[in-house]
Amino acid sequence: MSEHTESGSGSPDVPDEDVIELATKIFDLARQGEVETLAAYLDAGVPANLTNDRGDTLVMLAAYHGHAEAVTALLARGAEADRANDRGQTPLAGAVFKGEEAVIRALLAGGADPDAGTPSAVDTARMFAKADLLELFGAK
Repeated sequence: MSEHTESGSGSPDVPDEDVIELATKIFDLARQGEVETLAAYLDAGVPANLTNDRGDTLVMLAAYHGHAEAVTALLARGAEADRANDRGQTPLAGAVFKGEEAVIRALLAGGADPDAGTPSAVDTARMFAKADLLELFGAK
């Protein structure tokens, strides 16, 4: 069976090297907040909920790195605001952890649930005694 992967056609379970390279580039665009280029790829057909090997979505990467405008663009193109990674973490909880208020507001505007994930954004805000965020989330 190794002949299939050597020929370049690859097996159905193993992405082609060019696909991996493109996905890596797109994940980097999300991390860097390159809104226009990222939006162009999604508009051309890249899945809005593309995930990496840890289950991190483009929204998660943009949120964690403080790019509210990229988060908004991704959500507008159908990305899920609450899609958890392989560790159960949501973009909103990551934004709370990083103290990214603009991202938090962008995610909430996009429908993110402060109670989703493990730990949730509410739990994370409690952990770091962020009373202003707890109030924003409607939690006590």
